[in-house]
Amino acid sequence: MRGFAVLLAVLTLFQSNQITRIPLHKGKSMRQALKENGLLDDFLRKHQYAIGRKYSNCGEVASEPLTNYLDSQYFGKIYIGTPPQEFTVVFDTGSSDLWVPPVYCNSDACQNHHRFNPSKASTIQNMGHPLTSQYGTGNIQGFLGYDTVTVSDIVDPQQTVGLSTQEPGNVFTYAKFDGILGMAYPSLASEYLVPVFDNMMYRHLVAHDLFSVYMSRNEQGSMLTLGAINSSYYMGSLHWVPVLVQEYWQFTVHSITVDGVVVACDGSCQAILDTGTSLLVGPGSNILNIQKVIGATQGQYGEFDIDCERLSSMPTVVFEIQGRQYPLPPSAYTTQDLGSCISGFQSASDTQQWILGDVFIQEYYSVFDRTNNCVGLAKAI
Repeated sequence: MRGFAVLLAVLTLFQSNQITRIPLHKGKSMRQALKENGLLDDFLRKHQYAIGRKYSNCGEVASEPLTNYLDSQYFGKIYIGTPPQEFTVVFDTGSSDLWVPPVYCNSDACQNHHRFNPSKASTIQNMGHPLTSQYGTGNIQGFLGYDTVTVSDIVDPQQTVGLSTQEPGNVFTYAKFDGILGMAYPSLASEYLVPVFDNMMYRHLVAHDLFSVYMSRNEQGSMLTLGAINSSYYMGSLHWVPVLVQEYWQFTVHSITVDGVVVACDGSCQAILDTGTSLLVGPGSNILNIQKVIGATQGQYGEFDIDCERLSSMPTVVFEIQGRQYPLPPSAYTTQDLGSCISGFQSASDTQQWILGDVFIQEYYSVFDRTNNCVGLAKAI
């Protein structure tokens, strides 16, 4: 078996309770037995990238803890410049730009957060190019520079960094994070900007060209892992889904059902896996149908309210992706705050694309694989 000891394979399969399903005949290799039982792909993927393996000197595995703010914002720390200046950012798989506010920005959004001071950074270089990053809440305006960016133990030199001079609306003013570090494909990045993870890959700073995300419902315990998969954060095996369009982390959802009846996404639909979106977003008519089926009623401010006393009797909403079912029980698609319960489904009238945000990722550990251009999903612990 290329790259693995037979003893390690046997022990691993025993621990996952899969060994009883693999009859080993005389003269048959472990690899062949795994293949015949349909387990080889999952085994190789899991252990090729697993934490604990000895890596070469060409890249690292790094873990960055994420803070969960009210199940709506997950953010971690990065450092920019020399000496390093600390910022909190959302590691956003729905965008590709890195930006933080500089001292030149005097808007309320900037002044409420840590601001980068270029005069105190010996490694900053002005690129002389503008920054324009588009989000659902508006556009970020600013300019681009080069500097050293550190994420956990990974030092990323000559990284393009956006410095915002204009941040729209109140969303960024009251956000608990300073900026955004985009982790989607480079085709979504602003002109002249290379995404952070792409720069890490080009410079061979990560052990493998993938990263994984675990979102806990507790304030602490969430984790971004760069360069590896951490099997301690999920149960069972990962299911791999091909990325169809290399912009967002986009794939096909085949249906959304309740009690075996299709309630949305009839005949398949496109979805993106987005760590930067709090809720689970879909086309207006589809979401309204789901709200009706789960018994949610529209509230005063446009949200859909749920009777907290009905949670135990509410239905499970099931997403079918690549032949696998991904159920979301009421506890997953309902947020509770100050005694009230609110639906985690939200409509977007201007798109047919679904956004599987934190509501979904909290339930399913997610791997973003750039080598094979696919997403891995498994039930989170």
